[in-house]
Amino acid sequence: MIIKNKVVEKELHKEQKLMILMVIPITLLFFGLFLGGPPSDMMRGLTRILLSPTILITDFLEVGGIGAAFVNAALIAFFNLFLLWRFKMRINGLLIAAVFTVIGFSFFGKNIFNILPIYFGGYLYSRYQRIPMRSTILVVMFATALAPVVSELSFAKILPAPYNVIVGVSAGILVGFIISPLSSQMLKFHDGFNLYNIGFAAGIVGTVLTSVLRSLNVTVTNMNTLFLVHNHAITLMLALLFLYLMAVGLYINPGIPKIYKVILKYTGRSITDFTLLLGYGLTFFNMGLLGLASLAYITAMGGVINGPVLAGIFTVVGFGAFGKHPKNCFPVVLGVILAALVIGYDLSSTGIIITVLFSTTIAPIAGTYGLWVGILAGALHMAIVTNVGSTHGGINLYNNGFAGGIVAGFLVPIVDAFRKGED
Repeated sequence: MIIKNKVVEKELHKEQKLMILMVIPITLLFFGLFLGGPPSDMMRGLTRILLSPTILITDFLEVGGIGAAFVNAALIAFFNLFLLWRFKMRINGLLIAAVFTVIGFSFFGKNIFNILPIYFGGYLYSRYQRIPMRSTILVVMFATALAPVVSELSFAKILPAPYNVIVGVSAGILVGFIISPLSSQMLKFHDGFNLYNIGFAAGIVGTVLTSVLRSLNVTVTNMNTLFLVHNHAITLMLALLFLYLMAVGLYINPGIPKIYKVILKYTGRSITDFTLLLGYGLTFFNMGLLGLASLAYITAMGGVINGPVLAGIFTVVGFGAFGKHPKNCFPVVLGVILAALVIGYDLSSTGIIITVLFSTTIAPIAGTYGLWVGILAGALHMAIVTNVGSTHGGINLYNNGFAGGIVAGFLVPIVDAFRKGED
């Protein structure tokens, strides 16, 4: 038994933690099969997903159908959990965040074809550096933010066959190879105040790649393929998943109702791994709570749960294990909403909903500097995220991570300078 905050927590073995996570893709798989219709329709949907360019925004619920989109997400989740098992990875907060982020973006942007070259590039990097593959898996999982590079070059009719696929796969391998050293340098820019660090690094890589393509007169155009039908079955399934996480948390640590407020004292700045600081019980409970809060917000706004929104929800839930909690998320979310209202955006639109969800990447700013700075950070994020997508042409799926890095790198030094002046 482990003592966490004077409350007894059940000890979990690595296999038990994996099984807790495995429930997620199993649920997604059966949900997809249930809604996917005949096997022939499912295969056609999966084929359309695999052969689409996947550049922002390509919603797989619209491209391949609900069933195929959920099966695609389940397959990618199984693959990543297999890697964690195969390389005997310790299941910590950042790995949990990575798994949930990859699952989320499997609903728009990532498929089993365009992520594999990036993993292979990570493998080649580990061999080149003579380090274990397990040392690069985490970064490579997040680096699949650039998976659209593979699909865009392979299927956007930029090059004739078979050179298109060869160049696309080669570009993915290159991304996987260079992302590890690059991401460690990017952390210095925002100083841990942007939780989606790889999103910022991917934005830099995406900007460079897009600039090279444009200099060769290759047009990289953003997409806007969205699923816009309310589906209450998806909402119900997600609610049950998040209640499951909360129930698991309470089973591991029955004393959570008494100690949950402890998590609210953490700023969330990297590295804030709640599995190490507070145990798995409180971590899973916090993840489920953030998931339900996300669903409540979307429902209140009248938004549609589609591919991008699913990515936002799962990413928020995942980082509930690594830095996010309701207290440090709220000011940033409020700042985004207020800015959207001032500009005149529709709060129910997919664009604003995903900006609200993903803006919590800079929750550590609110956690460190308080309510008003958090609101300001959210407002800045709203302004920046709507304008940086064109720089990388939509090939970086973590556009909000890119914007969050810019906000943190710009705002934090200024706030620190004013604070020092007051001392």
